[in-house]
Amino acid sequence: MSALTYDHASTIVAAALSHGREAGYKPLTVAVLDTGGHLVALGRADGSGFLRPDVAVAKAHGVIGLMMDSRAIAARASDSPEFFTSVASLAGGKVFSVPGGVFVCDADGEVIGAAGASGDASLADEEAVVAGIEAAGLVART
Repeated sequence: MSALTYDHASTIVAAALSHGREAGYKPLTVAVLDTGGHLVALGRADGSGFLRPDVAVAKAHGVIGLMMDSRAIAARASDSPEFFTSVASLAGGKVFSVPGGVFVCDADGEVIGAAGASGDASLADEEAVVAGIEAAGLVART
């Protein structure tokens, strides 16, 4: 298994932000976490709201913390709202049930971290993160 490096993480952030600008998205904030849930890199476009870093981290944190993609978290939240509420409380609010949190995998498909974005519609956030992960030569799993 490969490790998520700062070079990977900073490339993910820069490429995701660039993708968002080129696609005409609202200003994004992008966060990359390692498998322990530690922040490796964070970047925000000019004009990105002050809560966006917390949201981007929470999207990635939920994915890596539950080892479930964003859609699976959303399905679980829909099927069992009390589970989601409990998990969100336990995680200090750092779990979101919308797209925008993506697994970062190495070439062998092993999870080495997670990335999250916030600023535009959730699917646009996710698209930007996927572009960033691929730019870093890694594999995105949504």
